Amino acid sequence: MSRIYSLAYLGSHRCSPAEAIRVAAQTGYQFVGLRLWPNAPGAPQQHLLDQPAALRETLAAQRDTGVGVFDLEIIRINEQFDPHTWDALYDAGAALQAKAILVAGDDANETRLTENYARLCEVMKPFGMTADLEFMPWTAVKDAASALRIVQNAGNPNNAGILVDALHFGRSTTTLDDIRAIPRELLHYAQICDAQAGLNFTTEEMIHTARCERLLPGDGTIDVQGLFNALPADLPVSVEVVNFGREANTPVQDWAAECLAKSRPFVEA
Repeated sequence: MSRIYSLAYLGSHRCSPAEAIRVAAQTGYQFVGLRLWPNAPGAPQQHLLDQPAALRETLAAQRDTGVGVFDLEIIRINEQFDPHTWDALYDAGAALQAKAILVAGDDANETRLTENYARLCEVMKPFGMTADLEFMPWTAVKDAASALRIVQNAGNPNNAGILVDALHFGRSTTTLDDIRAIPRELLHYAQICDAQAGLNFTTEEMIHTARCERLLPGDGTIDVQGLFNALPADLPVSVEVVNFGREANTPVQDWAAECLAKSRPFVEA
């Protein structure tokens, strides 16, 4: 079975959206992920929202290469959440024919977080994308069991999803049985990388690894093989390896190609 691979934003963070698509085409990916909304105020992002020229260039790159946009980042559900804050992101996703938007849960009040996740799914329905809730151990959605509980308590919207990132699997209490317990219809893609596994990292250390210093699959101690054996065999894979030190002297095309080459054995075994 031929797997679908997407070049995640963190694997091509040096690129504009159109450049990322062309790099993906050159290195064997069928899709890209784009971060059109920063994960924190003033944080890095790719600029396309409310920039018609950038959107036209990105659409042209899609037509020229056949590479699609799989997911967009990022929506964070906090205490003051309003789903219409991201209307421009939904519009861009529809124009790019994106499949998913990555969602993070930051509200410690799980009842309110669940209600707002349900609201988000409802608002996103007309745009044809899923709302994929990613568990991360430093957020209010710390593990796979929490993500599943929130989605189920939200009423299992038909555009709901749960995103599994190998890094967060390896640094949370999530077990392989927890992964197997996620219903297939909630899994739309998974992210692959590696790092040192464990539960004793500080929040600052976990965030630093996630955003700056992931490892290539096989270079850390996360059970990447066990994880992808537990996930569906036809699940699209987002290759999400960012490592500022390793990338410093490596052209983005070479880095993207190496990340894909190191990921394939764990996915296609």
